[in-house]
Amino acid sequence: MKLFVCQVCTNILYFENRSCGRCGHQLAFMPERQILSAIEPAEEGFRTLTDHGTGRFFCANAEHDACNWLLETGETAGFCRACRHNGTIPNLSDPAQLAGWRELEVAKHRLFYSLIRWKLPVKTRIEDPEHGLIFNFLADDPVGQQKVMTGHDNGLVTIALAEADDFERERRRLEMDEPYRTLLGHFRHEVGHYFWDVLVRDAGRLEECRAVFGDDTQDYGEALRRHYDQGPPVDWQDNFVSAYATTHPWEDFAETWAHYLHIVDTLEMASEFGIEIDPPADQIGGLTARVTFDPYVAEDFDTIVNAWLPFTFAMNSVARAMGARDLYPFILTPPVIGKLGFVHHLVRQGAQQKSVALAPEKPQAEPQQEEIGAA
Repeated sequence: MKLFVCQVCTNILYFENRSCGRCGHQLAFMPERQILSAIEPAEEGFRTLTDHGTGRFFCANAEHDACNWLLETGETAGFCRACRHNGTIPNLSDPAQLAGWRELEVAKHRLFYSLIRWKLPVKTRIEDPEHGLIFNFLADDPVGQQKVMTGHDNGLVTIALAEADDFERERRRLEMDEPYRTLLGHFRHEVGHYFWDVLVRDAGRLEECRAVFGDDTQDYGEALRRHYDQGPPVDWQDNFVSAYATTHPWEDFAETWAHYLHIVDTLEMASEFGIEIDPPADQIGGLTARVTFDPYVAEDFDTIVNAWLPFTFAMNSVARAMGARDLYPFILTPPVIGKLGFVHHLVRQGAQQKSVALAPEKPQAEPQQEEIGAA
C-alpha cells in the first residue's frame, strides 16, 4: 500500500482517509490512477485536484460512508470498480450491521487496490454469470439457528458479517488455534480460490500447479473432515505456510496466494517509508535489507523474499517489545518460498490479461440467510 499526499497542503494521507486532517479537503480515490486525490465541488460532480479533471462522481456506496472511490470518467451513477462486485450486503437500517459492513468494505477495497495494481483479470457476474467474482456479506440468522460460514463457491465469496466484530473474530481465532485472523486475510484467501479457477484451471496450468501444490482431484469434503478430525501432520511447517494449508491443495494454494498478497502489499508500505534493516548486532549480514523497491513490479521473487525475511524479523521483534503478537507469525521454509514463487510468476502472467468491470447483476440487497462452505 502507498502513502498519499494531499495536493492542497502536501499533508501525508493514508488509503482510508476521507478528508485531509490538515486542510480539511475532501478526498476520493481514483482507481484508474491509484491516487488519493483532494476534490472540490464542480458544476457537475467533483473536480479532482490531482489532474484538475471535472465531472467525477462518487460510488453509490459513498452514501453509506462505505466507499470513497470515484466512478469511471463519464459515469454519473452506480458503483465503483470494487463495489461492482457486491452481491448481497447487510441490513443497513441496523446500525450494528452497517458498522460491520463498513469494516468489511475497508478490507475489500484494500484487496482491490492490489488486484488493480496488478491489472489482474476480474470479471463481474454480468460478464460471467456462472463464475464472475461476487461478494455476499451475510449476517447470522437472528434467532441463532444458522451460522454463516465464510467461503468460496465458483466465484461467489461469502463473508460472515460476524467476522467484523473484533471480539468474535478473536474468539474464533483462539478456538481454531490460528496465529493470525483478520478481515483482510479472509478476503485475500477467498479470492485466491477465484484466481485458482481463472489463472490455473481455466488457463491450462493445472499440471504446473499440481507439481507444486499436489493433486487437487482428491475429495475435498473428505480432506476437510480429516483435517478437522485429525489436525495437520506433525511436520506440517516443513512444507506449508499454515496448518490450514495442509487440508487440500486448493487450500494450500489459497493460503499461499493470501500470503503473497500480505508480503507484497506490506513491503510496498515499508518501501514508502524507506525502511532499511541493518542491525549492528548482525555479524553475518543475513538480517540486512533495504526496502526501496516496488514489490508490485519486481520481476525476481528473490528480491521480494530477501527483503521480507529481515523486515519481518525486525517487525516481530518490535511487536514483542510492545508485548504484542508477532506481526507475521509464520515460517517460510524453502518449499513454501517455492510455492510463493509460483504464485509470483502466476500473478505476473495473469496481469497481462485484460478485463473490464461492468455493473453489478442486480442492486445491492438485504442478506439472504444461506450457508456457504469454504471451498
